[in-house]
Amino acid sequence: MSALDWALDGLLALTLLWLASRALCSADLFQSVVMFISFGLLLSLIWVRLDAPDIALAEAAIGAGLTGALLLSALMRLERRNRDERPEEQDE
Repeated sequence: MSALDWALDGLLALTLLWLASRALCSADLFQSVVMFISFGLLLSLIWVRLDAPDIALAEAAIGAGLTGALLLSALMRLERRNRDERPEEQDE
């Protein structure tokens, strides 16, 4: 394994940790979901680097794709519900 491979693996690991911390610590829910999807896609790239393409495909399809779509759908429903529950201000 060359020094370039070690550098790439280290960069991938640090980026993965950064994405995880941003997804957990973000105050904006939409940004957290986007970071979670990015985390899943980067994790699938790491699985490819580890010569596990079957796990990488499953991670990309389920971890980033399906779960990300469900989280975005839930976030949109939550925002719609919050918007509908707010009392409308009337002009006097």
